Amino acid sequence: MHVRRSAEEIAANRQRYEEHQRKGLEFAPKALPVPSPLPAPAIEAGRVIHQETIPGGWYWSTLLKRGEALRIDQQEGLSTVALIAWNAADTSERLNLVDTVKVQWTTALGKGRVIFSDMGRAMFSMIEDSSGAHDCLMGGSTAASNAARYPGANTRNTRDNFILAAGKLGLDRRDIPGVLNLFAPVQIDDAGGFHWQGKASNGGDYAELRAEMDLLVGLSNCPHPLDPNPVHAPAPVTVTRFRAAAPAADDLARTATAEAVRGFENNAMMQA
Repeated sequence: MHVRRSAEEIAANRQRYEEHQRKGLEFAPKALPVPSPLPAPAIEAGRVIHQETIPGGWYWSTLLKRGEALRIDQQEGLSTVALIAWNAADTSERLNLVDTVKVQWTTALGKGRVIFSDMGRAMFSMIEDSSGAHDCLMGGSTAASNAARYPGANTRNTRDNFILAAGKLGLDRRDIPGVLNLFAPVQIDDAGGFHWQGKASNGGDYAELRAEMDLLVGLSNCPHPLDPNPVHAPAPVTVTRFRAAAPAADDLARTATAEAVRGFENNAMMQA
């Protein structure tokens, strides 16, 4: 039911929101770093658990234990990689990009940011990122979006890939959360429209996500719905699962914002 609000109520709500935002932004003692340098440094062989190449158009899923990390690497060319995740111990807890954006006051995810679950807990810390161009608002491609973008072509899409991935994990399509698109330079204009920025990649971009709880992770290598390339031709993507270095007491992702601090406190209560 729609509840009408007076202009005074709307103004009061906005004032409370802006005050809350001001306080949230005040707690940001650490400036986030510049993008990680290229080329990506080699991962020490003894830390590598598994390496997988996801062909263009395909998907992959994996268990990722707390303290492990995934490096997603564009070393073979341009691709957008869609990511979803669930708490491995309780799959009713899942990736929540709305909260991720809301509590960190930004849609710009990069090194030092945290990706939250719908329970207010940290699922991932972004520990390296050379791109700084990730989309957490639009979602992935579908059969309909591909049909409009590539008429007459036989293509795979992220939605159907994730339905297959979820099924292999004993889950259903209704369990699929919102999608984080890595390496997708999407920006929003003043009218709320989504646009693909011209600079799609630095060449060989990579991102590393450290798991902050045991996770089930799904990845799909399909073009973003706004990708301007008229040909459906995503390059293979290399994904490396490895043992991450233990976070220090002043770990950037854990301390950059008040909300991140609270998120990790929630993790600690769950993991106690």
